[in-house]
Amino acid sequence: MSGSRADSEEKAGLSRQRLQVKVNEYKENQNITCVSLRPVQTTVLGKTPKVFLVPFSLSNYKPDQPKHPKSLLDKNSNNEVACKKCKKTEIRKTCRRILTPRMAATSSKAESTLQKTSLDVYTESDKQQHKSTSDTVILREVDRESSQDLDSDEDTTPGLDEFSGLSPYERKRLKNISENANFFASLQLSESAARLREMIKRRQPPASKRKKPKKRENETGCRRSMRLLKVDPSGVSLPATPTQPTLIEDENPMLPPGPLEMTPENQDADSELFKRFLQTWAEVSKTSGKNTEKDLPNIKSYKANLNGMVINEDTVRKVTKGSVFSVALHPSEIRTLVAAGAKSGQVGLWDLTHQSKEDGVYVFQPHSQPVSCLYFSPANPAHILSLSYDGTLRCGDFSRAIFEEVYRDERSSFSSFDFLGEDASTLIVGHWNGNISLVDRRTPGTSYEKLINSSLRKIRTVHVHPVHRQYFITAGLRDTHIYDTRHLNPRGSQPLISLTEHTKSIASAYFSPLTGNKVVTTCADCKLRIFDSSCISSEIPLLTTIRHNTITGRWLTRFQAVWDPKQEDCIIVGSMAHPRRVEIFHETGKQVHSFFGGECLVSVCSINAMHPTRYILAGGNSSGKVHVFMS
Repeated sequence: MSGSRADSEEKAGLSRQRLQVKVNEYKENQNITCVSLRPVQTTVLGKTPKVFLVPFSLSNYKPDQPKHPKSLLDKNSNNEVACKKCKKTEIRKTCRRILTPRMAATSSKAESTLQKTSLDVYTESDKQQHKSTSDTVILREVDRESSQDLDSDEDTTPGLDEFSGLSPYERKRLKNISENANFFASLQLSESAARLREMIKRRQPPASKRKKPKKRENETGCRRSMRLLKVDPSGVSLPATPTQPTLIEDENPMLPPGPLEMTPENQDADSELFKRFLQTWAEVSKTSGKNTEKDLPNIKSYKANLNGMVINEDTVRKVTKGSVFSVALHPSEIRTLVAAGAKSGQVGLWDLTHQSKEDGVYVFQPHSQPVSCLYFSPANPAHILSLSYDGTLRCGDFSRAIFEEVYRDERSSFSSFDFLGEDASTLIVGHWNGNISLVDRRTPGTSYEKLINSSLRKIRTVHVHPVHRQYFITAGLRDTHIYDTRHLNPRGSQPLISLTEHTKSIASAYFSPLTGNKVVTTCADCKLRIFDSSCISSEIPLLTTIRHNTITGRWLTRFQAVWDPKQEDCIIVGSMAHPRRVEIFHETGKQVHSFFGGECLVSVCSINAMHPTRYILAGGNSSGKVHVFMS
């Protein structure tokens, strides 16, 4: 009994040792890092080997003499014998490099089985020599006893017996692949796609071209005019008539040089009304000198006088044919005479003193293009000077009933002018191309005395300082310059001062009327700026910026803010606000007064002028009407 018990205990101990060795061997096999279940892609040019590993016993294994089963030799074809030795050498080296370290660590008593698939080496000659792949080498150690414990938790799937040598992960992956393939096959996507293609092809209408009707030989054609066929009634073809070039008439032809007769376009020149109108100019006397600063009213009395100015139907009249580009008021204390320059080149005169609606307006045509500047002569009240885009500057002499030509330059276009001297004998003229001309009326001819190339590309307005008349200011595209006539160079003149605060196009720039200590500018950036020009030095400071809508658009004349000749610190400007109005601002930016006209003022008065001594305001709109506010 004791012997049998000892034998059983010895057998149990040996089984435990064998089991512990197998477990250690299994753990070591789990740490193999060079074995992977994923295929390793390598590139070998020319040939593609496939390696299959088969199980063999470690007891009969000799590193120097690897054995191969007969099945391996039977599978090799005759054409594989030549490369057999080379392949065996490569396989031997691979197996020795992988298996020898593991075999040394394994107990001699432990038996393990290495499953390999049979080695099938074949040579395949392919035309594409740059493509080859190497299959995967799969090494797996499985212990018969331990595999039963490890595979107990795996999913057993029928139909996968041939993959029993794979790992649980590979078997589960193959199972998922087969299930997904069966699922997609059950959906019958290819059959549905084929049916959809057939349905689309059926819906497409056949492309059918419209068949042209065949012409019948005996069918009569459409009737055509013999004039279009250029055939006379007898059937004889007419000779071709030579086409004469049509001359396009100029909408605004240049008027002939020299003096023009003062003939009104809206009335007869020999009528009694026009003769009486000319006699009124002889009765007009020269007004007294300009008021000084002591004669200026205070702001309260000035506002009171502005409140007394009204407009009615009798003070609204269509004076010109087109848009009003310039307005001037005669300085007479006796009669109220308003002059307006139009876009069509007309100059309209309106006498508001004891005149009816029919005989108060007289329209003349001294120019062919817009009249942008209009002034009554400060030396002779019977003269009115007008400047136009057509390159002419004329003086209307009502005592002689003619428009004499003062300055003419057909190669250039004039924009503005002003009097350099108080006797109105010398003028300064601004050109649209940036040039400046000095004209002396006392010299014979209609040419300039000096032509100066300024630093501006364009000049819109020119204005002379009322006290220091050697200075004048010009408004360009975005800059305002002040020049000194004593230092003008014909080749090119640099300004004394440049006002560069403007960001957009400038419409006008004017000195204050009495002292010239202020400058007002109108800019397209919706701002009116007032500068301090009391000391003309290298810089002129900006005093006030007034926010005002100056965007008039294409069809309205641009706004030009001007000073009130009676009030040194107030400016007059049109407005785009509703209801329509004309506004007056103080130099500090405060609004002083707004002229409302009700039904008599329903349009925008872009150009405005104030009487130098009386409280009379005249504004012109873009339809040729003049609105007059009087006290």
